[in-house]
Amino acid sequence: MARIIEGERRIIKISTDDVIAIVRNYQQTAQKACCYEHLRELLDKTDFYIPED
Repeated sequence: MARIIEGERRIIKISTDDVIAIVRNYQQTAQKACCYEHLRELLDKTDFYIPED
């Protein structure tokens, strides 16, 4: 679960499972891309969600 830490800047602390989920989502998106520019377009359209505590 993600935890937002308030301070001078907001920091989001995420668990190992959340990092793995984000990387997995990125890898699935990257497989659909033919080049770097296409990958950037796909990632711009992709939403990454992290559950909050």
